[in-house]
Amino acid sequence: MSALAVDRAASVLAALDVAKSFGGVHALRGVSLELGEGEIVGLIGPNGSGKTTLLNCIAGVYRPSSGRILLDGEPLAGRAGHAIARAGVVRTFQNIRLFGRLSALQNVEVSALATKQVRRSGSRDFAFGLLDELGISELAEREAGTLSYGDQRRLEIARALAAGPRFLLLDEPAAGMNETESDAVRAQVERVRRERGCGVLVVEHDLRLIMQLCDRIVVLNEGSVIAAGAPAEVRRDPAVIAAYIGANEGDDR
Repeated sequence: MSALAVDRAASVLAALDVAKSFGGVHALRGVSLELGEGEIVGLIGPNGSGKTTLLNCIAGVYRPSSGRILLDGEPLAGRAGHAIARAGVVRTFQNIRLFGRLSALQNVEVSALATKQVRRSGSRDFAFGLLDELGISELAEREAGTLSYGDQRRLEIARALAAGPRFLLLDEPAAGMNETESDAVRAQVERVRRERGCGVLVVEHDLRLIMQLCDRIVVLNEGSVIAAGAPAEVRRDPAVIAAYIGANEGDDR
């Protein structure tokens, strides 16, 4: 899709020719990526390839050195992270960032109230419904910091959904999980797409999950896109095999 087409398209989150440098280090080199509502796109690549940096640029943690981030053709770059979340672009983090001393329920309530998705009088029921959707409603009153790693990951997704995203950016949602837990994450993300119509951008090293979950995959290496397309097409790409898949066959469970 051309830049002009993206500018005119509705319900599209787009990074166009995005570059990001930290001093003399070029973390991103002209990366372009598009995500439509109701679409699941995987973002993969070796450690240090720029995946999380791109999420940070989209979500307002970093401002790109050059290029554009657009939501429905309108620029996002330069807006504060909370403003981007309220516009409908919400992310989770590779390193879990829950409020450890608050209950699971309170974590979700805070997100919903901060993004004005619900009034205070209805926030508890709203939050409980999201915990139930993620299969952890029985943990509602437990302090978030006492939950298992997998349940904390699920709580992070519930908290992100509480912000009412149109586009959900997931940074390694299945990190550290076994195959059964990874399958549960896949089912939850598919349900989010099916029931909420969210566009989902997933950064993940679990190739089995990515290949089964995603409509399209974009591959980064050293800050540049080296391949993009359907999962089967990307999996066969010689550049991707050389840069990433060949070294990560053990993750393809």
